[in-house]
Amino acid sequence: MEKNKTKKAAVCPVAKKCGGCEFQGMPYAEQLKHKEKRVRILLDSFGKVHPIIGMKDPYHYRNKVHAVFDRDRRGNAISGVYQKGTHKVVPVDSCMIEDQKADEIIVTIRGLLKSFKIKTYDEDTQYGLLRHVLIRRGFSTGEIMVVLVTASPVFPSKNNFVKALRKVHPEITTVVQNINDRGTSMVLGTRDVVLYGKGFIEDKLCGCTFRISAQSFYQVNPVQTEILYQKAIEAAGLTGKETVLDAYCGIGTIGLIAASKAKQVTGVELNKEAVRDAIKNAKRNQTKNITFYCEDAGEFMLKMAAEDQQLDVVFMDPPRSGSSEVFLDCLAKLAPKKVVYVSCNPETLARDLRILKKKGYQMQEAWPVDMFPFCDHVETVCLLSCK
Repeated sequence: MEKNKTKKAAVCPVAKKCGGCEFQGMPYAEQLKHKEKRVRILLDSFGKVHPIIGMKDPYHYRNKVHAVFDRDRRGNAISGVYQKGTHKVVPVDSCMIEDQKADEIIVTIRGLLKSFKIKTYDEDTQYGLLRHVLIRRGFSTGEIMVVLVTASPVFPSKNNFVKALRKVHPEITTVVQNINDRGTSMVLGTRDVVLYGKGFIEDKLCGCTFRISAQSFYQVNPVQTEILYQKAIEAAGLTGKETVLDAYCGIGTIGLIAASKAKQVTGVELNKEAVRDAIKNAKRNQTKNITFYCEDAGEFMLKMAAEDQQLDVVFMDPPRSGSSEVFLDCLAKLAPKKVVYVSCNPETLARDLRILKKKGYQMQEAWPVDMFPFCDHVETVCLLSCK
């Protein structure tokens, strides 16, 4: 076992205040054991569970970094994270699981606020401009997007602000102003204004190139995502003859990776921005055997079943709440030979497996993948087939 898996983990100085990393101070090997045990307890009764796949280097893996901006009691600008379960901002300059360059850029932005007379937003008084900063970095391309979330579309000296920021960090490839004028806890608003660059970044994953915009969902750990998706494609056992559905497809990652090994792929996703990116991603990769639809996955499958359409493989990657009974009913009606379930929550996965078992599906194998070292989340790829 590698050294970094057995040595005692360094403890973040704000670990207790932040509460985001539940396994702070625990050696990485112990974290992996804990996560694998949790998956085994929930899934062993359904089929074979393989050993968890961990990281060689479990630090600074997050390629998407979000910072909340506020003021301390003295009126000085601070940036950091919300304390778990609260809206109290814990100041953070560097985080053990976040991209180091992203953290540096956030500190630079904070330092520029005073000279540009930019006030941070106050949730109570609803006064101030800058609410959040979101940084996204392409792991393989090195491209960096900075998203400045403001409470108003009026951003004085925005061009000079961007120039000053890029003078310190010329590696920034695009800057986007996101306007969030709603009194909600949502980080991003619906409107984006490109201040510099092309308004998106690109990254490569499993041989495909993906366009990532401010609003797009893209897995935050690129190293483990490659392993996760390769395992999902491998589990499907594609031969080039299959008709495939990528449900909850997002920007088309799994579907586009699968397309080179399948006859035809259909992706379905409810988020309009994600579908727009997925269509552009298909063109970017010159993939012609994939079609994307902006619809609810369950309703889309219901239509497919009504039209007696045939499917060989369904990839499903639902949110933490798991899938819905409507979706699982539709899945059973379509009766694909194989289902590859990519889960980010073992509890809701176990619940859905119980439902699918009653509908004639049996879990063959499961592969836990550690996407979030130091946090209690665990991703799992499951292969199911008709009994």
